[in-house]
Amino acid sequence: MTRVAAWFTAPIALARIAWLRTILYLFVILDMHAFVRDTRLKGESPGLYQPLWLARLFELPKPSVPITTTLYVVLIVACLIGAANVLPRVAGWVIAPAFTWWVLIGMSDGKVDHDHMALVMALWLLPTVGAVRGWRAGSPYDDQRRSESAGWTIRFIQISVIATYFLSAVAKVRGAGWTFAWPGSAVLTWAIVRRPHPVGEWLLNYPWLLQVMQYVGFIGEILSPVVLWLKGRWQLIGALFFIGFHVANTAILLIHFLPTVVCWLAFAPLEKIVPGCRRLFARSTKGSGAAEAEDHAEEGRQAEQQAGA
Repeated sequence: MTRVAAWFTAPIALARIAWLRTILYLFVILDMHAFVRDTRLKGESPGLYQPLWLARLFELPKPSVPITTTLYVVLIVACLIGAANVLPRVAGWVIAPAFTWWVLIGMSDGKVDHDHMALVMALWLLPTVGAVRGWRAGSPYDDQRRSESAGWTIRFIQISVIATYFLSAVAKVRGAGWTFAWPGSAVLTWAIVRRPHPVGEWLLNYPWLLQVMQYVGFIGEILSPVVLWLKGRWQLIGALFFIGFHVANTAILLIHFLPTVVCWLAFAPLEKIVPGCRRLFARSTKGSGAAEAEDHAEEGRQAEQQAGA
C-alpha cells in the first residue's frame, strides 16, 4: 500500500502546476468561443433544453439569457485571474463548477463529446494545490519546490487523459454487443462518407488500409493505460503515438481532440522550461565557461528549494 500511495503522490515541481493553470485556463476561454460555443444561444431557446444526467442530479435550472451571460462573464474573469496564477484556489474553485455547467448546457442536445472529460477533470483537480511561489518571490513558472499534492493532481489528470482512450475502447466493445467486432467493421469508411474530405476520400480506394488503421487505433486505446507506467523517452513515444492518432483523425475526418490533447501537457516536464531557457541564454551571452557555472548555480538553487520543500 505504501508503494501504491507513493505512485499516486510522487512529488512534482510546483512549476508544472503553474504552467498548467496558465495553459488550461486560457484554453477554456478558447474552448468557450471555438468548441462549446453555443451555450449562450441555448439560453435563448430553453424549450429545446434536454438536461444531462448530472444536470438532473443537481437539479440545475434551465438555461436562460441571464444565466448563460453570467456564466460567460464569470468564466472569462476567473480564467484570466487563474491564468496569471493569482488567487489560484479561489479562481480554480470558481472555474471548475462554472465550466462544468457551461459544458452541461452546451452538450444538452443529445451529443456529449468525450474529448472534454480530461479537461473538466483537470479543472476540478488544479485548485487542490495551493499557491505556487508568488510573483514577488520570482516567477511561479520556476518554482522547483517538489510537492506531493502537486504530484497527486498531476497523476489524476494523467489518469483522466488515459481514461478518455480506454473508456472509448470499452464503448466500442459494448456497442458491438460485447465483442471485438468493431476494428473489423467499415465504421471508418462510413465516417468518411458522412464527412467527405479529400484525404479521407482518397483512402476510400484502400479499404484494407482503413481497417488496419482501425485495428491500430483500437489496440492503442486498449493498451493506453501502459503509458502511465512508462518513463522518459518511452512515455514520450506513447504520447506522440496518441497525438499522431489525433493528427490522423483531423486529416481524414476534420475531427480534432484539442481539449484532450492540451491535457497531455500533464505528462510533459514543463518545470524545466525556465531553467532550460536560462541556461540557453547564459550560453549565448556569457560563453561556455560561464554557462557551466550557471548550470552548477542552477543545480544548487534547485537543491535548496527541494530541501526547503
